[in-house]
Amino acid sequence: MTPFIAEVLGTALLILLGGGIVANDLLNGTKGKGGGWMTITTAWGLAVFVGVVVAGPYSGAHLNPAVTIGLAVAGKFPWADVPTYLAGEFLGAMIGSSLVYAMYKDHFDATADAGLKRAVFCTDPAIKNNFRNLLSEILGTFVLIICVLYFANPQISDGKGTPIGLGSIGALPVAFVVWGIGLSLGGTTGYAINPARDLGPRIIHAILPIKGKGSSGWSYSWIPILGPIIGACLAALLYHILS
Repeated sequence: MTPFIAEVLGTALLILLGGGIVANDLLNGTKGKGGGWMTITTAWGLAVFVGVVVAGPYSGAHLNPAVTIGLAVAGKFPWADVPTYLAGEFLGAMIGSSLVYAMYKDHFDATADAGLKRAVFCTDPAIKNNFRNLLSEILGTFVLIICVLYFANPQISDGKGTPIGLGSIGALPVAFVVWGIGLSLGGTTGYAINPARDLGPRIIHAILPIKGKGSSGWSYSWIPILGPIIGACLAALLYHILS
């Protein structure tokens, strides 16, 4: 399995399980409807665990452009490999969200609220305030990337002794980090902390013929892209200064 395929598969599994819990919690007629924030944050953490377990041995399991860019800025990942990883991450996110729709289509059809349907695919702020929404994504991603950088284990590397991603930490600690971010910092925006996790499924939402889907929320879409990238770069810079 190549790193590109590993990133596609790992990210697809991440979004399948992560988007799946949102669908199970929000859409009408599911057995998990109304499970609440604890079930959502827990399942997203476990989704990261699954993605990292599968992709880790082959790509380092970035599964997130913010991780890829943050590691590159910190000098722990080659810039030449960044485009390949980003392509895999976005493609995997689109595949995963498409599978969620295919599985839950009957429940999408049974749900009238367009906002709930869109929430299965991408994030929205609880209270729209561009500055604070952006700050939320910056801070959440900063926590993720600073943990990745300080947890990194050189035993899993790019072959030259350089740690290459979430897989270099081990799946369980990463899952706990993402779970903690969701519980503590996720209430304002839904904590995308991953540009591929938000943009890939948002594109699928726009493409698919979802009954009564409404807008894909493009006016907000730049925040879960830019915020995580800024947060990742800030974490990498601080790590570089303190190391």
